Order: sequence, then C-alpha cells, then structure tokens
Amino acid sequence: MTNLSVCIGSACHLKGAYNVISTFQHLIEEHGLHEKIAFQATFCMKECHKPGVGISLNGEKRVIAAEDARRFFQESVLTAVQADEAK
Repeated sequence: MTNLSVCIGSACHLKGAYNVISTFQHLIEEHGLHEKIAFQATFCMKECHKPGVGISLNGEKRVIAAEDARRFFQESVLTAVQADEAK
C-alpha cells in the first residue's frame, strides 16, 4: 500500500493544500487506486518555511506547488504504486 499525505495546516492551506487534495482525489479515482493508496490529510509537517504544500509519500516529506500536483502524482505517486505492486 502506498501512503500519501497532504498537510492541511494553516500555512499549507494558504498555499493551496485544498487544490492538491482535490487533484489527488480526482487522480486516485481516475486511475482506480482506492485499494492501493492510503490517502489522508495531516496537520503540520514542519515544512512551513518552504514555498508550496507539504506532502509525504511513503514517509518521505516533500514540498510541491499546488499547480504541480498532477505532474507529481503522475511521476512520483504512480511510480511508488508500481514499486509497491512489484514487491
């Protein structure tokens, strides 16, 4: 199971967390990945000083701009799902 979290703390909320969550939810649905991705919102990831929204993919913290959510999902999340399936 691939673990994907998006920070919804105050700073990330202001930087577009809602848009990232919406994009990820849409893409999970589009790709039929509900059984393969544990997707959740979380509070502060202590990345507030960085530009963008804090996310965690399988425990690895990253920061992405809201407008990059689709590309991140396609390049990183789908790759992580494929790696988990190969195990």
